[in-house]
Amino acid sequence: MKKIIQNVSLADQAYNLLKKAIISAELAPEEELPEEKLASDLGISRTPLREALRRLAMEGLIVLQKGRPAIVATFTKEDSLEYMELRRVLEIYNIEKITSALDEDLLNELRGNLALQLEAVTKNNFHDFIELDREFHLILASRNRNSKFTELIHHMNTGINRAFLVLSNTLQMSAYEAYEEHLKIIEALAAKNVSQAKVNMLEHMQNVENRFLSYFQKEENK
Repeated sequence: MKKIIQNVSLADQAYNLLKKAIISAELAPEEELPEEKLASDLGISRTPLREALRRLAMEGLIVLQKGRPAIVATFTKEDSLEYMELRRVLEIYNIEKITSALDEDLLNELRGNLALQLEAVTKNNFHDFIELDREFHLILASRNRNSKFTELIHHMNTGINRAFLVLSNTLQMSAYEAYEEHLKIIEALAAKNVSQAKVNMLEHMQNVENRFLSYFQKEENK
């Protein structure tokens, strides 16, 4: 991991560096995170490090243990499906909640994200695609006036984002499909057809779940 070099928002910097290391699999599932070593590696004291670890635990990326080092969270088939069930409920309802906020600024932001998704797929840059996929859903959630609702969607997308790493060897096939599903959602929103946008989001969530199930089925049959 990179060492923190600026004495500004040390907890935020530590959080971002550790989160990136977890999502990129630089830190493996169940790997211990000893505070003394991490603080030394990052060049900070334990106080901002503990704040960063607390935030990562709230997002489900690590598990805090009393009297022992925190560990990187694992994501099983069951975990993935539970996240997907919650995402399906939250994100379909979110489409309905942001109807009044559908404007050109939102649509342009979504289109910009979609253009970057296609570029990532074209270049086979699937780790970037995973992050852009997450960002797409967070852009939609950002227009929800209920901040707690937005936080929940953020949390669910972070957890499922980590689980997506398990599927990294299948993304070459599924990333473009996901891109097209996102495109259909935007097209329905642009046409102000909220009911169709909700249908498209439901189909997208179901397809993501099917990709998980297909992957795990292949693993179980090995």
